[in-house]
Amino acid sequence: MSAEPFVHPALFYRGAGEYVSATTAFVREGLAAGEPVAVAVPPWNLALIEAELGAQAGDVLLLDMTLAGRNPGRIIPGVLRDFADRHPDHHVRIIGEPIWPGRTETEYPACAQHEALINLSFTGRRVTILCPYDLVGLTAEVIREAARTHPVLRDTAGERVSDLYAPQLVVDGHNRPFGEPERFAALRFDRTNLSAVRGLAAREAAALGFQGDRLDDIRLAVAELGANSLDHGGGSGVLRVWAADDRLVCEVSDAGHITDPLVGRRPVDPRDAGSRGLLIVNLLSDLVRVHTRAGATSVRVYFDLP
Repeated sequence: MSAEPFVHPALFYRGAGEYVSATTAFVREGLAAGEPVAVAVPPWNLALIEAELGAQAGDVLLLDMTLAGRNPGRIIPGVLRDFADRHPDHHVRIIGEPIWPGRTETEYPACAQHEALINLSFTGRRVTILCPYDLVGLTAEVIREAARTHPVLRDTAGERVSDLYAPQLVVDGHNRPFGEPERFAALRFDRTNLSAVRGLAAREAAALGFQGDRLDDIRLAVAELGANSLDHGGGSGVLRVWAADDRLVCEVSDAGHITDPLVGRRPVDPRDAGSRGLLIVNLLSDLVRVHTRAGATSVRVYFDLP
């Protein structure tokens, strides 16, 4: 039996020197082997890698993760799978850094679940995804969870198997009920008034300064969530809308249960039939959080205020 071709190490580093040395060595090994290489990290680290690579940087796809991965739910379909699927006949190498100092407490659970779900998404694929973690800037709990979501751990001492590896525990552990907002606008909906869902979200968004294409994104995201409630959530739902922490928040709750952990994270060929509502929501939103259990699901989508 052949070994699993997918490799997903966490890179634990202290300081710019360790970071640049490890990441550029990883990139150069890939280039030397003729492998397609992508780097998706925050811009301050992207600049370090690009400077150290010099002319070789032109052979690498460089992405600002604070933009491409603003919503962690967008990273698998919009960054990792997008790059890997473009090179189906090669082993592919990617550096992905979705968690950095400055990620908020609201964002972090989605980041941790993303890291756990990478393993499920890429099993059997000829892909190596290296995920750097800042030992100085991140909390001890974040580092512990990195050991649960990555089967292999790397640092200056070398590489080792993670004794804590248990990605499903991380997915389940962050599937928690949300806190309640203080004030919100609300609407119960079914098939008779789905258009009112778009209308309420648009009015609240416009009052906060959203306009143009971004206002259209909000309408579409909420409409897709509402349609999912009609088709998979018992035929009705509740929309709540409010502002918090410089974001518009739209929450759709219904009686459904999301059992597929990768729903909304698989790229979909536009020629294929079938639902892609949560994928659209992930691609449009600045953050998506989900709490789901038998008989009840709530999806919160966040849009940064203009």
